[in-house]
Amino acid sequence: MAKSSNASIVLTDKGKQLFLEEDYDLFRTDSRSQSLIYPDKIAEKPMFYDQELSKQLELFKENLVDEKFSELQQRLEEQALPKGVAALFHGLPGTGKTETAMQIARATGRAVCHVDISEAKTCWYGESQKLVKGIFTNYRRLCEKEKLKPILLFNEADALLSSRQNINNINGSSSVAQTENAIQNIILEEMEKLDGILIATTNLTENLDSAFARRFLFKIKFGQPTEEAKQSIWKSKLSGLTDEDCRQLAAHHDFSGGEIDNIVRKVVMEEVLHGTRPTLAEIEEFCRHEKIGDEGKGSSIGFQA
Repeated sequence: MAKSSNASIVLTDKGKQLFLEEDYDLFRTDSRSQSLIYPDKIAEKPMFYDQELSKQLELFKENLVDEKFSELQQRLEEQALPKGVAALFHGLPGTGKTETAMQIARATGRAVCHVDISEAKTCWYGESQKLVKGIFTNYRRLCEKEKLKPILLFNEADALLSSRQNINNINGSSSVAQTENAIQNIILEEMEKLDGILIATTNLTENLDSAFARRFLFKIKFGQPTEEAKQSIWKSKLSGLTDEDCRQLAAHHDFSGGEIDNIVRKVVMEEVLHGTRPTLAEIEEFCRHEKIGDEGKGSSIGFQA
């Protein structure tokens, strides 16, 4: 007679992930979800805003603190108002929209569910709608599981927030327009019944659908930093610069925070290669090459008649 065996087969975490797909987080043995960026994993980064922008962001952030957010949702529910809080961060590229969302998450102790827009669309009819619906289904599960409701972050959401298309006026296939409209209708419906926090960032608002505009409680514009803010950014990034150096760089170059970051990275490269920090003149040279079109305006790419 064969002896009984106590051997068992156990799936690895990778195997569970492949087998369970979107339900994987429900069966994890550890407490943290792979779908989230937790606040302790977000590096603290100083941010510099003008007075008006700082005031708007502070109001938004203060309402996301746990006690205040719970009270806010309770009061909104009592008045039969939508309980979710959605914010649109819009403005020029490199002005700190995404980083601000991450820093707000860090300051309020909330995790971030970062949505990759490119993964929400496929070439197969009907699949994109399922993927977008799944984003919100997954977010609701995470809200139930986490102690604090996470922030759902739609980064660079330009394509999702544009005006819905009239399929009768589209040249070529109308199936693409139908799919786009269906996706937007799903997002609009989900935003209406949102029971959490959503932040969308976009560089373009000219084509923003009015239905989306209404559903964003906060519409916060990020402009180019003021000269004073640029001085502070330069000083925070390159502490070796004098106050006069920072004033000069801020006055000479109308850079966003992202563009200043590019210059700082070149400074670091120079230090790694040569072991010395670039001079102010060399930093100015880096700045001169940052803006496309500032250098070699007389030259062109392509054939000339």
